[in-house]
Amino acid sequence: MAGRLLLVCRLLVRDLRRRRTETVLLLLAISAATGTLTLGFALDGALAQPYERTRAATAGPDVVAMPGATGPEALAALAPLATAPGVTAHSGPYPIGYLMLAAHGKTVPAVVEGRDNSPAALDRPAVTAGTWLRPGGVVIEPTFASALGVHIGDTVSINGHPLRVVGTAVTAARAVYPNADWRADAGSPLTELAGLVWVDRSQIGALAGARPLSYTLNLRYADPRASTSFMHRSEGGIEYTSWKEIAEMDGRLVKFAREALLIGSWLLTALAVASVASIVAGRVVDQRRRVGLLKAVGAGPAMVAAVHLAEYLVIGLAAAGTGLAAGWLAAPQLTNPGAGLLGAVGVDPPALRTVAAATALALAIAAAATLAPVVRAATTDTVHALADAATPPRRRRWRVWLSRRLPTALLIGVRINARRPRRARLVMVNTLVTMTALVAVLMSQAQDQQVTLGDVELPSPRNARTNQALLLVIVVLCVLALINAIVSTWTAVLDARQPLAVARTLGATPGQAAAGLSVAQLLPAVPGVLAGIPAGIGLYLAVGLGEVRYPPDSWLLVAGLGVLLAIAALTALPATAAARRPVADTLQSAPT
Repeated sequence: MAGRLLLVCRLLVRDLRRRRTETVLLLLAISAATGTLTLGFALDGALAQPYERTRAATAGPDVVAMPGATGPEALAALAPLATAPGVTAHSGPYPIGYLMLAAHGKTVPAVVEGRDNSPAALDRPAVTAGTWLRPGGVVIEPTFASALGVHIGDTVSINGHPLRVVGTAVTAARAVYPNADWRADAGSPLTELAGLVWVDRSQIGALAGARPLSYTLNLRYADPRASTSFMHRSEGGIEYTSWKEIAEMDGRLVKFAREALLIGSWLLTALAVASVASIVAGRVVDQRRRVGLLKAVGAGPAMVAAVHLAEYLVIGLAAAGTGLAAGWLAAPQLTNPGAGLLGAVGVDPPALRTVAAATALALAIAAAATLAPVVRAATTDTVHALADAATPPRRRRWRVWLSRRLPTALLIGVRINARRPRRARLVMVNTLVTMTALVAVLMSQAQDQQVTLGDVELPSPRNARTNQALLLVIVVLCVLALINAIVSTWTAVLDARQPLAVARTLGATPGQAAAGLSVAQLLPAVPGVLAGIPAGIGLYLAVGLGEVRYPPDSWLLVAGLGVLLAIAALTALPATAAARRPVADTLQSAPT
């Protein structure tokens, strides 16, 4: 047993050193899938953790109370709540004005809250840039400021009163833009989309003018579970908002980004399996003679399989570590303070379930993609393995009749795919997954990317996060698809050298031989593109919400033609080089 284990290890090290390019490609393919899965798990925690960090850092309340009345009546309604049973702390009441804010030629509704300079017992907004309030200044919630294009030092006006932007801050007492709940009139039950700003308490009356002011009161309860009883609750003319409701609304900023990453991780997993299978198939074809030599000197099928599987499992473990590190480092870019929350994912090490899932995925990809070709090689007859001959296609009378009428290039391409049907299926899977992801991205881009505040359209932070996640997925997916196309072309060129040489001896020109190789790649890619269009639309419809807009047909046509042209371009250069190789040299290098 020790001798066999030593032999496996020595052959493993030798293969990794001799085939560095294929090893790197395998590592990249599996790492892409595990990294995206890690990112999806990281954003799962982002739905609550950044809000909880913000709530802890800003002394966020358990419940926020807002009366339906205004002015002195509102203050009278809120007064008993501060001393109600179970309340351990409170802050406010703070005046609230539902006013219009103008910046850079845009006038939008804003929830204006009057605050003091002294720190409060509850809800102490954390400054993320600039400073806290001072007379004549305004502090803006950062996501709202980003949508408006406002920076520190700019001047905005509230109801016609100019104020200088002195800082940005985040809070856990009210949902971030665009869910700050602006009301046409104080006490109105109907809310509209808006952003949140803070002004000096002494100035809010002058800013509001004739508009009545409402008030908000922050409450902390002795029993942490008490806040759940206030979810979606309104009684006695007072509307209560639990911190869990605010956390849910803030979590929507990254919810769809997380779903996009999780779905993208499964698409990348399918593409990674196809990529690994393509690479392994090429390696097994290249190593078939070595399999024959191993079996000739007494190695059984189990030994041959162990030699090959050990190499791929080692690569899978390395890819799991690489993917975990990449996903962990990329997570903060999708949950940074610009989302209106403090902190970011990635500060703490990945959770145990994330490590276990990424490792299991990497090993499963390596094992699933390699098992079939490795077992096939291990069970191949020794003489057949030493001869390194492909299985000849099955001949049928109708096929022979049809092949006589095909152009030479198409005939060569059909014959190449007939000799290696599994490789053709992998090309189709590669194209199908790539086209599915591209169409899903086009569907996302066709949706409304703006939110309407009053009569003005501003960027949607949720769509920005989702598009950022989709862009990440599509970039990684295109890199994987490129790797797959290169590997598939490379293995096809290596495997078709002798058949092309024979075709050229029978009269085919180098151009026809090169075109035949390109056709061999394009034939399975066409059904992949055609199937990928409805698959991408269906994938988006499965997770999309609300009214759905479809991209123009021209977008889909350009995407499909672009994928096919990319495959043709990637195939053309190696195919031309292989077709121009002297026939005599190719036939002399054939195994006998």
